[in-house]
Amino acid sequence: MHSHENEQMSNVLEGRMRFEVGGQERIISTGELLHIPPGVPHMAEALEDTVCLDVFDPIREDWLRGDDAYLRG
Repeated sequence: MHSHENEQMSNVLEGRMRFEVGGQERIISTGELLHIPPGVPHMAEALEDTVCLDVFDPIREDWLRGDDAYLRG
């Protein structure tokens, strides 16, 4: 579970993912899109082999700097 100042759009290109966004669970499948507003706590879990495209606004500066170790843990 984490949050960030960036607005996020997650588009599942293949597979299925479970998201929890602001305390509500959503399962999205191939071709579906999920909006995550800035500052809202959220988490994601792949339910099967999945390709997901995440788009952020503004750009994730922590990813550019390599400060995203919480994703790699």
